[in-house]
Amino acid sequence: MLANLRSNWLSIRASYWFYPALFAAGGLLLALLLVHLDRIGAAEWLSRSHWIVPAQPDGANNILTVLSGSMIGVASTVFSITIAAVAYASGNYGPRLLTNFMEDKGNQFSLAMFIGTFVYAITVLRAVRGGDEAPGGMPLAVLDGGGFVPQLALLVAFALMNASVGVLVYFLHHIPASIRINTVLENIGARLLHEIENRFPEEGESDPPVRAVARGDYVCAHRTGYVRLIELGALVDCARKHEIAVSLEVRPGDFVYPGIAIARTDATRLPDGVADAVRDTFAFGSSRTPEMDLEFSIDELVEIALRALSPGINDAFTAITATHWLGAATAELGRRNLDAESWNTMGETCPVATPQNDFAHFLQRGFAAARSGFATNRLAALVALETLAEVAGQVRGSHRRALLEREVRLLVEQAEEHLVGPDIADVRQRHAEVRAAWA
Repeated sequence: MLANLRSNWLSIRASYWFYPALFAAGGLLLALLLVHLDRIGAAEWLSRSHWIVPAQPDGANNILTVLSGSMIGVASTVFSITIAAVAYASGNYGPRLLTNFMEDKGNQFSLAMFIGTFVYAITVLRAVRGGDEAPGGMPLAVLDGGGFVPQLALLVAFALMNASVGVLVYFLHHIPASIRINTVLENIGARLLHEIENRFPEEGESDPPVRAVARGDYVCAHRTGYVRLIELGALVDCARKHEIAVSLEVRPGDFVYPGIAIARTDATRLPDGVADAVRDTFAFGSSRTPEMDLEFSIDELVEIALRALSPGINDAFTAITATHWLGAATAELGRRNLDAESWNTMGETCPVATPQNDFAHFLQRGFAAARSGFATNRLAALVALETLAEVAGQVRGSHRRALLEREVRLLVEQAEEHLVGPDIADVRQRHAEVRAAWA
């Protein structure tokens, strides 16, 4: 249940309706509150201020009408620009990056600010009354010629207008900056490094040992979709409560459908209630998310690199930038104790075993997956060799360095099949320099 709640919350955060709806409700409540304060005389001090000129009903109507009309027009323009930027980014960098732009808080709060200001202005506008409309019993803001103008609410509307102008300027800067490829890669890489640090908080050179797999009854999926979240802490509590051992058959990011085993226990026959309890710790969705899924961010970097090196695009420098971030993530993983995950506080006695998440697995998802692209371009191959050599100098453990040396050798072997002439000669020379440095 908790896994589904977290998954739903992640979906809400990535939507374009949540923050605008929240700001719209906030604008409505703020407008009603301030108009009420004007009605009961709580803002009478404004009439004694020399720097505030009280607005007349016609003036207040004009100000609020222009403000509300402008805000809804700007909100429509902002939404159109955002969709155009999202379409451009997903088409050039990969459709999986659509989630990154949907979750962009700058875009969401900009749209929310304009919607909230619009709702606020409309709500205050309906409270303004001319001289022939003012009901009795309104001591505050009743002008000499009659009528009712909520001066405090109008002052706040003016402040919101200025704030909205500032947000618009920020948005016009943020949109072109957010679709720059360097910014896109920085966001992915920084998020990946942050998730690595959170998931593997200890430094070291240990990889997870191969644990005995439970040989009992399976727990199968009842839904179709990607595994988005696994509440591992709740799964551990469930396993301890029912005195069973659980081996996960899938990891976050895997696609499942009814009948696919998602876990296996050591129980000969698992009661339906226990199987449902295990199943409730999984959350499924129509797409992958970066939460708990390091491979998702690694795949995004690999996808950008491969698309950049495709014959139709042939942008080696974008691939080089992706390689640098991929190298930073690989080095960070190489310095971490991958046997000590943040959720596992019981060590080898933990009743839940996850799929093997060793250094070789992450290297395979990263540099090995992008190898076919690196091998077709001289610049990309040279930078990949340099990056792997730098990573090898930072990782802990001779076994991890051996894996990197093997990856360098495989990259050169594949480059031999695609590059010719001076290009392959440069790659061979760089390989020789790397090997000499290691020696």
